[in-house]
Amino acid sequence: MLTKFESKSNRVKGLAFHPQRPWILTSLHNGVIQLWDYRMGTLLERFDEHDGPVRGIDFHHVQPLLVSGGDDYRIKVWDYKLRRCLFTLLGHLDYIRTVNFHGEYPWVVSASDDQTIRIWNWQSRSCVSVLTGHNHYVMCASFHPQDDLIVSASLDQTVRVWDITGLRKKTVRGPPVAIGTHITSSSLQELGASSTSASSVVSRVNADLFGGNDAIVKYVLEGHDRGVNWASFHPTLPLVISGADDRQVKLWRMNETKAWEVDTMRGHSNNVSCVVFHPKHELIVSNSEDRSIRVWDISKRLGVQTFRRENDRFWILAAHPVQNLLAAGHDSGMIVFKLERERPAFGSHLDTLFYVKDRYLRIHEYSTRRDLPMLSLRRPTGHAQNGVCAGPRSLEYNTMNPSEHNVILFSQQDGGSFELLVFPGDVIASNQQGESSDLKRGLALSAVFLSRNRFAVLDKNRQIIIKDLNNEKRKSVPPPNPSTDCMFFAGTSGRLLLRTDDRVMLFEPQSRRVLAELQVARIKYVIWNQDCSRVALLSKHGITIASRDLEQLCSVTETVRVKGGGWDDRIFLYTTLNHVKYCLTNGDTGIIRTLDVPVYITRANQKQLYCLDRELKHCILSVDNTEAVFKLALEDKNYLEVMNMIKHSKLCGKAIIVYLQEKGYPEVALHFVDDLQTRFKLALACGNIEVAMNTAYEIGDDECWHRLGMEALRQGNHQVVEMSYQRTKNFERLSFLYLLTGNIEKLRKMLKIAEMRRDIMGRFHNSLFLGDATERTRVLEEAGQSPLAYVTAVSHGMLEEAGRIKELLQSAGRPIPIVLHNSQLMQPPTPILRSDNWPLLAIPKSTFRNSYEDQSEHGDTVDHTSSPGWDADLDLDEHDVKVDEVEAESDEVGGWGEDLDIDDAANEDADYASSNLKADEAVSRTYIVPVAGICPENRWCKNSAHAADHAAAGSFGSSMNYLNRQISIVNFSPMRGRFLVLHAASKSSVPGLPLSSSYEIAMLRDGNVANGSCFPRIANSMPQLIDALRNSYRLFQKGNFQASRERFHHILRCIPLIIAESRSHANEVRELMDITREYVTAIRLKHANAIEKGVRQMELSAYFTHCNLQPAHLALALNLAMTQAYKGGNFITAASFARRLLDLPDSSAQGKSELHNKAQTVLQKSEQKARNEFKLNYDERNPFEINCKSLDPIYRGSQLERCSFCKSAYTNSMKGHICSTCNIALIGIETLGLVTQTQVKGHYN
Repeated sequence: MLTKFESKSNRVKGLAFHPQRPWILTSLHNGVIQLWDYRMGTLLERFDEHDGPVRGIDFHHVQPLLVSGGDDYRIKVWDYKLRRCLFTLLGHLDYIRTVNFHGEYPWVVSASDDQTIRIWNWQSRSCVSVLTGHNHYVMCASFHPQDDLIVSASLDQTVRVWDITGLRKKTVRGPPVAIGTHITSSSLQELGASSTSASSVVSRVNADLFGGNDAIVKYVLEGHDRGVNWASFHPTLPLVISGADDRQVKLWRMNETKAWEVDTMRGHSNNVSCVVFHPKHELIVSNSEDRSIRVWDISKRLGVQTFRRENDRFWILAAHPVQNLLAAGHDSGMIVFKLERERPAFGSHLDTLFYVKDRYLRIHEYSTRRDLPMLSLRRPTGHAQNGVCAGPRSLEYNTMNPSEHNVILFSQQDGGSFELLVFPGDVIASNQQGESSDLKRGLALSAVFLSRNRFAVLDKNRQIIIKDLNNEKRKSVPPPNPSTDCMFFAGTSGRLLLRTDDRVMLFEPQSRRVLAELQVARIKYVIWNQDCSRVALLSKHGITIASRDLEQLCSVTETVRVKGGGWDDRIFLYTTLNHVKYCLTNGDTGIIRTLDVPVYITRANQKQLYCLDRELKHCILSVDNTEAVFKLALEDKNYLEVMNMIKHSKLCGKAIIVYLQEKGYPEVALHFVDDLQTRFKLALACGNIEVAMNTAYEIGDDECWHRLGMEALRQGNHQVVEMSYQRTKNFERLSFLYLLTGNIEKLRKMLKIAEMRRDIMGRFHNSLFLGDATERTRVLEEAGQSPLAYVTAVSHGMLEEAGRIKELLQSAGRPIPIVLHNSQLMQPPTPILRSDNWPLLAIPKSTFRNSYEDQSEHGDTVDHTSSPGWDADLDLDEHDVKVDEVEAESDEVGGWGEDLDIDDAANEDADYASSNLKADEAVSRTYIVPVAGICPENRWCKNSAHAADHAAAGSFGSSMNYLNRQISIVNFSPMRGRFLVLHAASKSSVPGLPLSSSYEIAMLRDGNVANGSCFPRIANSMPQLIDALRNSYRLFQKGNFQASRERFHHILRCIPLIIAESRSHANEVRELMDITREYVTAIRLKHANAIEKGVRQMELSAYFTHCNLQPAHLALALNLAMTQAYKGGNFITAASFARRLLDLPDSSAQGKSELHNKAQTVLQKSEQKARNEFKLNYDERNPFEINCKSLDPIYRGSQLERCSFCKSAYTNSMKGHICSTCNIALIGIETLGLVTQTQVKGHYN
């Protein structure tokens, strides 16, 4: 059994496959109907309108309908596209067992415990016939696939075949419903209205004239000794199969006149609940309440396979009408499975394909499409002969022997066997056919060719046997790993690929050396390219591409099964269940096309894929791999090919644009984009100010101009920044830009513009930038701040203006502010470098841009020569100011639109750029632009897999992710302080040059800075934690338990963020964590002991003594427990504690004699009394651990869960809760465990 999908749910009572889509319906005993996608393993929909169990379910063959019947006596017809019930059919008086759609007519047949079978017209929503005759529950009823027949099974021990020809002639008018016609709820109502009246009239007339003979019993099949649970038709043959409570499966044959029993199959040990014919092979599949599924051969009437479940009874079976799939429902869900693999055995070499079909080795020539049988194979034995596991599993062709053809066929028969076929090299041209006597056979787990005349066999003892082409043993070699279970061709002579559970090894049998190995999931297939320089290792859900020496190039994981693949030069094409995809050696993947049915690639040749389907039919798929070729050319930096593909191909879509951005080619992505917004973003991403500016003109959005200004400011292009601020009317930033660039003239004009716009703050800022005290005084006075204006005038020596303002203040009765005599004049910064743009490094134009400009392909450069200048029109609001008004105001200052002379500045810039064009080109050709370095924080995050390194880098999110995966920490609030300390301690600050900021220098603990393998210095260290532990001991000894607990919690929260230098240090860290956990638990017990009274107090003190404490601390715990037990009257328990106290080392030493004497006294008195007044939940002879939640013992042998971090013990009910000891991690979660040493992920070149 090959399980394809399995669901967990309530008991499944009904199953139905969709004819075309990968869907299956399950009806459950709790009344829910589930619609599953068994290919993806997802639940698509739930329908839950039934009351009680739903036993019958079925899909319509062409319409988006499904029908269900349940124990609420109702039949419901649903539209799964609308996701609702269309209508309900009422008429049955008891449980409905099965429902079934007719293949052509709008009929539904239902079987019920009311001993009737009803046929319904789902278009007219009426019952068209009631079939009576059974005298017990009718367990199932279904239509024949082609004929007008119904088969039913009943607990009256009979199977009945009904002829419904009369019903068809009476009720069906016209052709059946056309395939593909969608029946909506409105059309159903119209059909119902018209057909109800017509059919009712016809029915009444026929019933009056001829009597009601809609359905007659054609055969009554009797033979079962107990009630029959199931009966079904064969899809093509006149056969009926039935299963009953007598534990038997009976096969019946029928003709035009009679039906008779053919044979009985016995083997089930309980009631047979369902039985069906296999859709592809001459097999019968039955299931039973004995928890088994059995497969029977029709011709031999023998059981060939049995599948069992330990705890689940089977109730229902379903067979896919087209595919080789079966489904079985049981007590806890259902499974979708196949009886055999459908992958063909094939091997390809040059122009020839070798494959096995119909017990013949056949060849297929790709060029001529000639297909010939070459050799007849032996007839399979055992189960394989019965259609189960028939045919070879794989085919290996010897590509190293040019003189003849050598083929190895491997199958799973007899636990693994191979057949060696040898035939001349000219047999294909001569159309000769060999005989099966030429075969050499043997038993093996695997077999593969090793050289021209040798092949290797992995025998049942896991030994590698080297044989010649006569199947004679030449040598025996033990594999390097005893768990080796399969071998593959290694691409060259004399080598083998050996597979284990978690790796692949490149093995040389001659020298018995492992040349290389690769950590990879369990692989199933190995596919080499034409020159054997690359290999694709295919596993169930993944692909790993490696070199000839097993150096991994990339790895790809799929969500569905990988079926096969083939190399097209350097592109690996592979198929899944529903797609053809490609994979490049750099890890890039993509979808080429979809598939209707799974196929297996035998050869890839440019635009064509040669494939075999599951029916062993040859097919050629046309594929468009332009996207893969484009990515390959981009990887090879073949820019001419890239430009050619951009010009002639139809590459488009967001995916290719995102890909180019991720790979660092946003400039290339510009050539694919017509959308202005996307084009603008890409231009900014690649720093192309010119394209971004032209696109911003076309968009005309202030947000685009703002972003353009930000990018231009980053590049130091002040002209574009100035224009952007003008377009967005960002006057404050424009004034600050003039200040930074030292453009005093334009700054004065900005002051005048602010005055005309009545912008008080703008005037004040500009006057402050210019150092214009007179204007500043005037602004303050106009704003009503006369005292500030007076102070400003006096401070700047404007005594006449100050006197005038003072008189105004005195006349208004306002106080005269006091002016500080030691105030200093504020001067604006003096511009040192006066230039339009900052000096920029001449960046060479890329090949893409040069090609783009030479070919003028897109022609999307916008001509803006009509604009008089960048700032000729600031487009001010009409309510603010007009340019003419500014000109009339002052001829000296000039207007905003003309006197800024932006046209002249732009023309000067253009002349300057033109004069230096040749120099820039020369520099661009000789100078290589340096690549920006990687900051230490990014290097730490990429190189290290330790949470402490990520926290030191400031990447708290990734650090938390590591801690969550490694030790399941979810509460990070207590660790916030440690994260900040690590981050602050990983850097030092060094003063910089005058008027410049300080430099941050990363503090490194080890590694090589040159090759990028350095790591940050971590503030946590073992000596610090040891000192903290000593302080905690001291507080514990003094009885300051609260402070001691805080220290221990501090240690616990530092441990996940500590890095051990060696394995011995890592062990010390884990030992420190164990000590801390024991003391935290002990302090919690002591705190609870102080609160509780009586028996509970004695129990807690007893548990206290079982914490792993230092001897001095354990003596204090034993003294406390002994005293409380003695005072509580539990003398036997007190004596036990006294003995343990006396057994401690140095208990009688100087300074401890008082405690020693006290223990001896308690021991003597307790042994005299020798009784316990109270029964405690405490057994010192049975080892236990403390439940850190309830503070109760968990004795040895009891199930428990542990904290994923500190390993505190809890009961199973606490799984998934936060630990009470550390307060940061979850309980019972399987994780990687505490990581104490740096795990290097990779290095920068």
